[in-house]
Amino acid sequence: MKLSEFAGKEIVNIFDGARLGTVSESDLIIDGATGQVESIVVPGRGTVMGWKNRGYPLVIPWQAVRKIGTQLIVIDWEINRRKTP
Repeated sequence: MKLSEFAGKEIVNIFDGARLGTVSESDLIIDGATGQVESIVVPGRGTVMGWKNRGYPLVIPWQAVRKIGTQLIVIDWEINRRKTP
């Protein structure tokens, strides 16, 4: 998949139903040696489904991605695995 194909896709967590943002608002961390995506960084926006992230970005590990559709990226990520600085 090309990087340009990620633009505009919304990120949804099936664990808690949270809409976390879109890839156009996010950054991808890519391993320079292998070219593989390591994580998706979603900017912080206050409260996500009752969880206050205090403006910190959410760093979603690529292993949490379950499906990439035409409009959505579906992840399965438990709230207790989320880490903030």
